Amino acid sequence: MNIFVKIKITMKIAKEFRWEMGHRLPNHPGLCRNIHGHSYYMIVEIEGDVMGNGMIIDFYDLGIIIKPLLGKLDHSFLVYSKDKKVLDFLKKNKMKMVVTDYLATVENICKDMVEKVVKEFRKKKFKNIEQVTIKIYETPNSHASMTMQV
Repeated sequence: MNIFVKIKITMKIAKEFRWEMGHRLPNHPGLCRNIHGHSYYMIVEIEGDVMGNGMIIDFYDLGIIIKPLLGKLDHSFLVYSKDKKVLDFLKKNKMKMVVTDYLATVENICKDMVEKVVKEFRKKKFKNIEQVTIKIYETPNSHASMTMQV
């Protein structure tokens, strides 16, 4: 009987990002049905094994994955594909927009971002990264968070 138990130790790192974006919730009974925007703040946390270079992933390389995703969102309007009134206005006025198949809640934005980041990690075959947690703040005191295995 082996009395020694091998303990797996993982490390976590995090990087912060910010962007500006407009949206609305067309059928919401409150103020959020109006066109408005937020200064979004996102924390991307990576958990995994430290490689021989002493890192899970270089923060620069993490930025290479995240920044193009945020570049599409920054100073854009996130519009639900069934919100024809706003969609038509944005198209007519040639405004920067991202059309989604979901309502632009912080929960849905967070889920979408996690899925896209994990897809990139899988595509780039980071074998040492185990999971990604993303926390997105819509306001300084309101956020959504989601964790997904890589």
